[in-house]
Amino acid sequence: MSFIKRSKIMTEEKGRNIYLTLYFTFLKIGLFTFGGGYAMLPMLRREVVNKYKWATDEEMLDYFAIGQSTPGIIAINTATFIGLKRAGFFGAISATFGMVTPSLIIIMSIARFFDEFQENAYVLSAFAGIRVIVVVLILNAVIKMGKKSIKNWIHIVLFIGAFLFVVFTDLSPIYAVIISGLIGVAVNATKVGDEA
Repeated sequence: MSFIKRSKIMTEEKGRNIYLTLYFTFLKIGLFTFGGGYAMLPMLRREVVNKYKWATDEEMLDYFAIGQSTPGIIAINTATFIGLKRAGFFGAISATFGMVTPSLIIIMSIARFFDEFQENAYVLSAFAGIRVIVVVLILNAVIKMGKKSIKNWIHIVLFIGAFLFVVFTDLSPIYAVIISGLIGVAVNATKVGDEA
């Protein structure tokens, strides 16, 4: 397929420019995501899986796992990866810029008026309320991801082991990610060996 044809396919999706669609989709996710990467999961799933059908639930979990296990901010990593898979390099740029635009504008505004915000009772009360709903959003995402991810006894053991490791040690969660990945490879290699 020629570059021009491929470029046309990637930029046109049901009459929309894919780069603008990626930008505005992740702008919306970035604008309404409070509490970090895990809190964005319900909105990310609604937009990427349900609305645009850019990925399945399983692919979304894979994208999020990749975003979690690479250096940097999970929300930006995930947006970049989805943009790249959907529309190549410029898709990655569009999704990434969309994700960071709200934070950039909000942080610059807060920095400018930080002293006034810091002691404002309304702002402090709003953030206290937002923190509560962030816990609900994260719990909702964990339950939905768990239903898709935990499928057999090996997954249950990995889940419990990783949970205990993360909660009861001061070590980086990246060790749990690496160990779980290695166990997944070993289990898959064993299955392939048994089938041969």
